[in-house]
Amino acid sequence: MTQDTVTLPHATADAEVAEFAAIADDPFTPPAGSALWRRDFLLGAATASYQIEGAVNEDGRLPSIWDTFSATPGKVLAGDTGAVACDHYHRWEADLDLLTRLNFEAYRFSIAWPRVMDEAGRPNAKGIAFYKRLLERLKEKGIRTFATLYHWDLPQHLEDRGGWLNRDTAFRFADYADLMSRELSGLVDAWMTLNEPWCSAYLGYGNGHHAPGLANGRYATQAMHHLLLGHGLATSALRANDPASAKGIVANVGRGTPDSPSEADVRAARRFEVQHNAWILDPLLKGEYPEELFALWPGAEPLVLEGDMQTIAAPLDFLGINYYFRTNVKSDGANGFIEVPLEGVERTQMGWEVHPDGLRDLLIGFSRTYENLPPVYITENGMASDDRVRDGQVDDAQRIAFLKRHLAAVDAAIAAGVDVRGYFVWSLLDNFEWAFGYERRFGVVHVDYDTQVRTPKRSAELIARFLARRRALDGA
Repeated sequence: MTQDTVTLPHATADAEVAEFAAIADDPFTPPAGSALWRRDFLLGAATASYQIEGAVNEDGRLPSIWDTFSATPGKVLAGDTGAVACDHYHRWEADLDLLTRLNFEAYRFSIAWPRVMDEAGRPNAKGIAFYKRLLERLKEKGIRTFATLYHWDLPQHLEDRGGWLNRDTAFRFADYADLMSRELSGLVDAWMTLNEPWCSAYLGYGNGHHAPGLANGRYATQAMHHLLLGHGLATSALRANDPASAKGIVANVGRGTPDSPSEADVRAARRFEVQHNAWILDPLLKGEYPEELFALWPGAEPLVLEGDMQTIAAPLDFLGINYYFRTNVKSDGANGFIEVPLEGVERTQMGWEVHPDGLRDLLIGFSRTYENLPPVYITENGMASDDRVRDGQVDDAQRIAFLKRHLAAVDAAIAAGVDVRGYFVWSLLDNFEWAFGYERRFGVVHVDYDTQVRTPKRSAELIARFLARRRALDGA
């Protein structure tokens, strides 16, 4: 679908907005008065390098921890790897054309650290040129550019030296940020240092479900400290080299609810949110780790050197929030919590509960907890379903309902006073879904992994239609 295929009358009045909102055949359209009708509320799509690029051995790219992890038998469903993925490295121009046809206003992508530097830290010109071409084309198309420096693909040679358990990795990350912000200065509207450090630290080093596959609670807290230290050091480099851009970080947040109103279960739910949210947000916004984290994980305190927390708490221009589901918990009878899955609730292909109210509640809660909460972008939100192409179409009705309800939750948070500036659907394309390989499809565009044919799903068509209407209403 292109913008030109949507026929619209010229509309300017509130009554006409309401008329569009009432169109019966479009279950995605927000109601009149929604903040989503404002042109300054950005609507975009997101991807990540290892999940879509492929070309893992081309043009000087080095191995990453996910190349190693996915090639290890038993680590990824069906033995899948990101070696080819969506072949975006070769098909990026067509993918950007698709982004444009769907009327998305912004694109969040990540840079593959192993593609742009060699082991000695020298720039890899071919890898850098790929991202420069990508950004230049996005700028030509008038699409806002949001670049993530680290979406989990740590160069394997750095993991061989200890990875995020090695304090030196934080400084190597700052070198990488320095290089990229010098090379791409003026092309990036917003830089994000890290994507979901909770996943990198806890899933990568705490329970071993993600690369590099280590499992030790003390490893998780030390890895987190070095990740956040790297963020602070990188932010300084970004500010020096690309002052006109916005600088931020992306945290995945989780809503914890108690299984009963008992004091023990309420405490368990609070501690779930402490380890999932405050573990990251308190250092960033308060300059300290939450004390209750170490009541939950006694003896797991990281080694913190003088000045570290000041570096970590460098001011942010924005905070990226990724949200997918809530977790219902009860007390484990000691310091922690046990998940208690609820019966009779809607779930996605991942088994995650669909709970839009959790996003609203978290956003409002953060605004009350952190007086210095910066403007927020929802940098990932979406769901996996077993989507099939039938007669050239993909009817992803559950995703349409999911997106509409979560956007309504964002709208409610804005109405409550939270400064949310935009929303990125996860994901533009079906892709390599980490430990779940290619079975779980999060995209609003279906990808046939055998042929690499892209088919926009019904959700993508409805988003494109809404954005065309909004543009027409604004007279653009």
